[in-house]
Amino acid sequence: MLRRPTPQQAALEIVTLEELVPADHLLRKIVRAIDFRFIRDRVAHLYCPDNGRPALDPEVLFKILLIGYLFGVRSERQLMREIAVNVAYRWFLDLRLTDPVPDASTLSQNRRRRFAESTVYQEIFDEIVVQAMRHGLVEGRVLYSDSTHLKANANKNKYDLALVAKSRVDYLDALDRAIESDRAEHGKAPLKEKPHEPPVKQTKVSRTDPDSGYMVRDGKPKGFFYLDHRTVDGRCAIITDTHVTPASLHDSIPYLGRLDRQRARFGFAVTAVGLDAGYYTAGIAQGLVERGIEGVIGYSRPTHREGFLRKRDFIFEPELDGYRCPQGQLLSYRTTNREGYREYHSDPARCRSCPLLASCTASANTTKIITRHVWQDAKERIDANRLSAWGKLVYRRRKETVERSFADAKQLHNHRYARFRGLRRMTEQCLLAAAAQNIKKIALAIAGSPLRPA
Repeated sequence: MLRRPTPQQAALEIVTLEELVPADHLLRKIVRAIDFRFIRDRVAHLYCPDNGRPALDPEVLFKILLIGYLFGVRSERQLMREIAVNVAYRWFLDLRLTDPVPDASTLSQNRRRRFAESTVYQEIFDEIVVQAMRHGLVEGRVLYSDSTHLKANANKNKYDLALVAKSRVDYLDALDRAIESDRAEHGKAPLKEKPHEPPVKQTKVSRTDPDSGYMVRDGKPKGFFYLDHRTVDGRCAIITDTHVTPASLHDSIPYLGRLDRQRARFGFAVTAVGLDAGYYTAGIAQGLVERGIEGVIGYSRPTHREGFLRKRDFIFEPELDGYRCPQGQLLSYRTTNREGYREYHSDPARCRSCPLLASCTASANTTKIITRHVWQDAKERIDANRLSAWGKLVYRRRKETVERSFADAKQLHNHRYARFRGLRRMTEQCLLAAAAQNIKKIALAIAGSPLRPA
């Protein structure tokens, strides 16, 4: 018999939040795996101990923020509405069914005023990594790094053209010293001192979010973006570092500095790193060799002019410090330029009668010039790692670690877009997003979910 259901919304029931939250809920696993009590100690100095209105418990405040990143809720107002009706969220925050939910402005005001100039977000992220290390989920021996773009909250058609200083690589001083040493070994005079003003370039600057960068990359959308540079441990893909820059900055520029920070902060004994082809620069190769780290970096096909000989057709002979051309002529050393490249020149008199001249050089004086970086030996060593059996295994893990980490961030945690404007606030977003991913991964690993270590 079909009956009309009677309304039950006003019925009095005696229940507890403990009964209403499923035993296998993610937040239950997080509570069993993560100790959040450290947050209060990290922010205690930012609160007045004996004056003002009672503040929202900082542990609860950051738990609220982490819920938003865990479940991909971008809007803080929407997050508060979700907490008001979700019993699992209330249980996680130690709120009763009848307790009022904090206003969304509580989050924004704390972020703008109390935590604006602090390092609390970095400290929270670091502590989560330390807890993962205690659980044996971080080894610190093989690290994978890459970057992904986040669309800035800015219209790509509203910009001004401005002259800005070019990005400075962190190994530039070491390169200058290497150039001076190389020129001295070859009996060359030191180069003239560089101008004190940094080189500038013309670029598009957003009127809405000037901190963002205009990105122009092959296969990527054009517009104003940020880059999230992320490093992931090779054992269980725990994120060990995240760093935000404008999208106009090359991936390789902040890499060595961020690597050194992880080694110093967490005591990592890094033996190998896996990187994509964007990091294949002489500076990074030399930096890895100096640190005793084996690098496995992807291959990027060099540009080639159709119909001309390739650089590999010229054989380098280190004992003669020159390149041997296909016709047997030795291109001898001429100078080391300011960019760190040795220049090897051919004899134009011999080149004029060479049968391969048309496919060798198009210079007006019939001189072939081959360049070789002062750190080319380090690049060749890194390149040899890529071709080795163990190097192929290391590089293959990239798609299971850092690439999957970015995929999960975008698909499950709404990490495709910038929630805020400004580099500082974007740093907060990326640190909290990475911390949320780590918390989830730690909780699932401890609960026995399938999490295959390397």
